[in-house]
Amino acid sequence: MNEQPRRGGGPAFSGAADESCNTCGGDRRIGNSFGLTTTCPSCHGSGRKAESTGFHDVTKTKPSHYGPTGSNVTAGKGQVVAKPQWPVSFGGAALATQVQASPKLSADVKSKLIREIIDHEASHGVCTQTFIKKVRKQAGPPPA
Repeated sequence: MNEQPRRGGGPAFSGAADESCNTCGGDRRIGNSFGLTTTCPSCHGSGRKAESTGFHDVTKTKPSHYGPTGSNVTAGKGQVVAKPQWPVSFGGAALATQVQASPKLSADVKSKLIREIIDHEASHGVCTQTFIKKVRKQAGPPPA
């Protein structure tokens, strides 16, 4: 009969009055070495031991969590954006043309290198000189 109605917000507490909080010892406040005190983070100021359910649900419930994911999705509409099939920058396009014209590479290797050029552009904005040298080394000398 002396039980107080539970206010929402904090963790569920056990009904036994003699079970005090393990963190604050039932004092409802904790202090630090600087002399500052604050409400106990375990019992949220009730002084009673919190029930341990052993499971804390962290399910994402916002509608924005249910849409398609990935870097190729527009933020507002949820429509998938087509990935580019050819490099956009001038240097990337020139490098891809050189790779495409290389006689020593197979078609699979050419498509892999072009995809790598497109991905490098997507992450760096342009093809760096180091990346261009690396790809040219794999592609061989430019055709005469």
